[in-house]
Amino acid sequence: MRLLLGTLFALGVAALVGLGATWLALTQGQAVGGLTVGAWNAWPQHGTRSIDPYARAMVARSGELPIGSGDGIAFRARRDDKGEPLDGRCDVVVSGMTPQARYWTITLYDPNGGLVGNSVQRHGFTSHEVMRRANGAFEITVSPRARPGNWLPSGGAERYTLVLRLYDTPLGVTTRGSEVTMPSITRRACP
Repeated sequence: MRLLLGTLFALGVAALVGLGATWLALTQGQAVGGLTVGAWNAWPQHGTRSIDPYARAMVARSGELPIGSGDGIAFRARRDDKGEPLDGRCDVVVSGMTPQARYWTITLYDPNGGLVGNSVQRHGFTSHEVMRRANGAFEITVSPRARPGNWLPSGGAERYTLVLRLYDTPLGVTTRGSEVTMPSITRRACP
């Protein structure tokens, strides 16, 4: 009887740990093999055959079509550089340079993966549209109120996610976070 109870207890603990890890991967985006640079997170293996089961479930749950590893990589940011959640009621500045890429896009999404609604129907910028400084750096202001320069309207959404997609880039599965420089994300003004 003691052996049976011990076995059932061990199976229960194993099931709880397994289900907890699955829940964490699906709801918090904690997939194996992630690449984190500042506030930005990417999962280079999402577009490969060697995608881990948790990441596969995360992609299936979101309905997202990942970029193939030979085509590029997508970085996501749900927080600023200080770790505060991105709040569409605040002014947030994304500035600096992107890693080397032939083409890139930066897009604003709501927590459910849809585009953030706004009155001017602007949801992002491309590397060809964004205005730059003489040194090639850019500054994009995400704000509910119109701003001069590269303004990305947040529509006042309480939470949002920034997605930076880099196409035809040398970044990939073997890249380490210390080798990459990403744009900074800084909160400026908040009501």
